[in-house]
Amino acid sequence: MALPLYDFIYFIMFIFKTVKDIAAYLDAQRAQGKIIAFVPTMGALHKGHLSLLKAAQQVPALTVCSIFVNPTQFNNAADLEKYPRTTEQDIALLTEAACDVLFLPDVAEVYPDGRDIQEPYDLGYLESVLEGAYRPGHFQGVAQVVERLLRIVKPHKLYLGQKDFQQVAVLRRLIDIRHLDVTLESVPTTREPDGLAMSSRNRRLTETQRSLAGLIYQCLVSIQSKKGMQSFSVVQKECRELLIHKGFRPDYIELADAATLELLPDYDPSRKMVALIAAYIGEIRLIDNLVL
Repeated sequence: MALPLYDFIYFIMFIFKTVKDIAAYLDAQRAQGKIIAFVPTMGALHKGHLSLLKAAQQVPALTVCSIFVNPTQFNNAADLEKYPRTTEQDIALLTEAACDVLFLPDVAEVYPDGRDIQEPYDLGYLESVLEGAYRPGHFQGVAQVVERLLRIVKPHKLYLGQKDFQQVAVLRRLIDIRHLDVTLESVPTTREPDGLAMSSRNRRLTETQRSLAGLIYQCLVSIQSKKGMQSFSVVQKECRELLIHKGFRPDYIELADAATLELLPDYDPSRKMVALIAAYIGEIRLIDNLVL
């Protein structure tokens, strides 16, 4: 007896490793009127990445995901070396999630003329605070690679996660100053049951570190809940002392204007605000934020 047709239907994800091949394919898709949605990643994929893909699929659009561990955004060579690389598992996850296209270039494809930035990006105030202050040059590298990927993929929509709140702001500025024809969509942070923001770095945590990591989110919730009840400096001090007591090394615990990332000395009910924390536990640096 003949089997039903659907038993033979499997999803196929196209994988391209060269700029020439993916550009030719996507040009043909655009010529057919397809909307291109792009999710750039550095691999070690998790449910947070897949939530970006799912958001893009609601358009609907031809979904393109990239996996490229960008060397120019790492301040620490050891951090680059230790960054998790799980390409086979990532391909399986993307196929299961029905991603249409995966761009999997090597460094020479993305940086054919070398990695040096020819002209620094004017990122303004965003480059001098928070992550910019603690990771000098990081956002130059981020802007560099994202601009290159956007010029290769030429998407209509770019999907980014809110967990990297400052990075989203930087890339909005990149799109503005480079006059790139793309719409940026920010997708809410995907969290573990204890509130820990999903991140590729989480898999490097020991069991003990993982059991403590949710404290960062608890501190953010505390900052949010005490708005209008205590001064921010008091809540900030409480959070810092708690994290240090539990073995964290906080880089910053800050309150900022959600639109400009101007640091605020206290709660300001006239503004939309965001609380942001970066802290080490062991050698792993975790970041998170919560819009108030």
